[in-house]
Amino acid sequence: MSDERLVGIVLVSHSAEVAASVAELAKGLAGGGPAVPVAPAGGSEGGGLGTSAELIAAAAASVDRGAGVAVLTDLGSAVLTVKALLAEGDELPEQTRLVDAPFVEGAVAAVVTAATGADLAAVESAAAEAYTYRKV
Repeated sequence: MSDERLVGIVLVSHSAEVAASVAELAKGLAGGGPAVPVAPAGGSEGGGLGTSAELIAAAAASVDRGAGVAVLTDLGSAVLTVKALLAEGDELPEQTRLVDAPFVEGAVAAVVTAATGADLAAVESAAAEAYTYRKV
């Protein structure tokens, strides 16, 4: 399967290092399937802690393959930044969805599911389902 129609994943964290590490982990755990387009959007434009609408928009554009873009966030203001971009309506690809999911587990579930060729709704559902994962 070509990656041309895979759902893209954007991981928004207040830390560039956290976003990049979670992206690496999720892609690594997805195994040998098709390469899902995943982009971290972490930190501020100056490299500090924070969130950047510009970095998020650029990351979303970079992973858009026409099948939709799932955006997962770490903390409150990252959510607010993505919501503001979605409300503006022209900053993110048309089929971009903010996904309510735990950041690490949801990212892994999203990337693994996207690698199967699943649509945006299935990717969102798999990521959100990660809230139910039990550890003990």
